[in-house]
Amino acid sequence: MEFRILGPVEMWDMGSEIPIDGPKERTVLAALLLAKGRTVSDAVLLDLLWGESPPKTYTSQLYTYISRLRKRFGTGTAILRQHPGYLIKTGDGVLDSDLFERYAAQGREALRLGRPETAAELLGAALALWRGPALANVSQSLIDAEADRLEEARMAVLENRIEADLALGRHSQLVSELSGLVVRHPLHERLRAHLMTALYRCGRQGDAMSVYQDGCRILSNELGVYPGRALREAHQFILHGRDLVPSR
Repeated sequence: MEFRILGPVEMWDMGSEIPIDGPKERTVLAALLLAKGRTVSDAVLLDLLWGESPPKTYTSQLYTYISRLRKRFGTGTAILRQHPGYLIKTGDGVLDSDLFERYAAQGREALRLGRPETAAELLGAALALWRGPALANVSQSLIDAEADRLEEARMAVLENRIEADLALGRHSQLVSELSGLVVRHPLHERLRAHLMTALYRCGRQGDAMSVYQDGCRILSNELGVYPGRALREAHQFILHGRDLVPSR
């Protein structure tokens, strides 16, 4: 079976999606999957499902969600009762976030070893697993608890993939992507530094310096801080006509 949380929470088996009834059932499934084989207590599940105002029938309702999920599982996957809560055994099932972490770790190692082509392929495969915002169709409580962490992991992998692409000399292809990312994440200094590098390599030193100056202004106005190391180094390298990330 395939379990997917990097986007709407879904279950798939043999190429077909298995229907899940409503956000509360998806919340239970996602919470158990995110626990990675550890027990999730009844108290935690109740809080994720109903917050501070659970219904009087919360025990029976929770058991109903567990029972429905159990009926949808294939061989080798099970939800077990283990005091004080439940845990999931996925057997040979695949969770997309686990696959994402595996590809990301392999890609970072390839980048560290100076193999940017392999790194770009692995990191790109990790990012391709995302189908939209993580946990898009579960309770807001679970989104608040987990979505930011997952998104931070995605952004870190995206930075690494861009670094690999820059090392492969793909700066001209990156300018458009990086420009959009900087607009959406104006306080993200490494993305801004990567955009400066890509523009500089395309012979657009003036545009690269404008990106730096915009970053300085935004950081000062929004956070009251000076540029960090990533931006400062990109700025100095461009000023001295050198390259921050060696191209292939």
